[in-house]
Amino acid sequence: MCLGFPGQILEMDEFGATVDIGGTKREVSTMILPDEVVVGDWVMVHAGTAIAKMDPEEAQKTLQVLREFADGLDD
Repeated sequence: MCLGFPGQILEMDEFGATVDIGGTKREVSTMILPDEVVVGDWVMVHAGTAIAKMDPEEAQKTLQVLREFADGLDD
């Protein structure tokens, strides 16, 4: 099973970006993205690579579900 996380692009360079994933900054590759992205866009991140551009509303919903799941692990 693969799991991706929504991240918002904070900074970009030629081949990568810094994204914020739920408050944690990560460096990711943007080389395989099929869509052009800019600072502020949301992307799906898997294994250190941005693999798809995301709708901002869908990204927020996905982050909320992941937070709820993680919170449930402590029970």
